[in-house]
Amino acid sequence: MQSEAQLIAAAQQDLAAFDALYTAYAPRVFGYLYSRVRVHSEAEELTAQTFLAALEQLPRYKHKGHFAAWLFAIARNKAVNTFRSRPMEDLDAARQIAQDTDVLLDVAQSEQLDALRTHIAALPDDQAELLQLRFVADLSFADIAELLGRTEGAVKKSVYRCLDRLQRQLEVEHV
Repeated sequence: MQSEAQLIAAAQQDLAAFDALYTAYAPRVFGYLYSRVRVHSEAEELTAQTFLAALEQLPRYKHKGHFAAWLFAIARNKAVNTFRSRPMEDLDAARQIAQDTDVLLDVAQSEQLDALRTHIAALPDDQAELLQLRFVADLSFADIAELLGRTEGAVKKSVYRCLDRLQRQLEVEHV
């Protein structure tokens, strides 16, 4: 199995080798974009635009260990440029809770998920995007820091503070 650096170098030499990078990242890019736009066809179009732009820019890309941050910066810019007036959406569309046969457990989970959706929808855009990049796009803290131009420590602190606030809000509601 080739490393990410090897895949990038191969794609820079032969654009047909870009397929391996597409295969590795397309589901995550689509999930991130879908969580932003909430329309399947729009997310597909933005995903295609993201990979087309990445393919066009790949010969100039200098690998420094943050390919995912570079790729998601393109995806983020595509979403922002296309949907500037649309608010950030919650994370539920890209992640699904595992199905459980216990009806009571399903009801409890559904109520908690509804409450979580409400609280996530009320988050400021920057906090919602942090959660989307971390849990929908599955980016590392280092990649998110690179993408947003922040330190890794600041990103971790922001994500954990946001999660802590959401947890406290849910606990207050379910006491």
